[in-house]
Amino acid sequence: MQANAAFGLRAKILLTPEGRPCGYIEYLPGEFAWRGVEARGYMFVHCIWNQSRQHQRKGWGAAMIDACIGDAKQAGMKGVAVMVRSSPWIAGRRLFLANGFELVDTAPPDYELLVRKFDEDAAAPRFKKGWSRKVARYGAGLTIVRSSQCPYTAKFTAEIAEAAEREYRIEPRIVELESHREAQNAPTPYATFALIYNGRLLADHPISRTRFRNIMNRLPRE
Repeated sequence: MQANAAFGLRAKILLTPEGRPCGYIEYLPGEFAWRGVEARGYMFVHCIWNQSRQHQRKGWGAAMIDACIGDAKQAGMKGVAVMVRSSPWIAGRRLFLANGFELVDTAPPDYELLVRKFDEDAAAPRFKKGWSRKVARYGAGLTIVRSSQCPYTAKFTAEIAEAAEREYRIEPRIVELESHREAQNAPTPYATFALIYNGRLLADHPISRTRFRNIMNRLPRE
């Protein structure tokens, strides 16, 4: 995967006063983002989380965002952007809206692109387009689109591939995204994981083997 220090990737761990890890934020310049966005000139947040409920609502999420904003300003960028939604595996909108971000674009089914601009006259980032066309190009069969941008994708890909072959007699095709350019043109805004079956999008974020079985068992028999 190309998203490394050479591309400006920064990963920071938040520590409690006792020195224990309790949060994490990952970001990089938007032109190298592993999401289906066009965000050149902005710092783009890939991932942010607090480890448990006891570490939430203490202002620590804001502290992580402030660290990102500080780095973006130091680098002379236009602002900070982030993709959010209410579903798992991606940041929620509340924390960012509470810290001065605003909505600038949406993508199906419920993705939102938020930005905090440093220059109000700067052009806003935006989502890529043509999602249905991008899904349809994978054609018949089961396709797993994935990358190593998130370590969990390897585990879920292996489990789904095993279940597909053993339980449904389907040999999946695994498409590995090798660069940020490929990720930005992936079939979903999430980009780094997608499950496609016969030209139909089954999942646009990592899912478990159990969730895969539930989806497959509800599909019409062919």
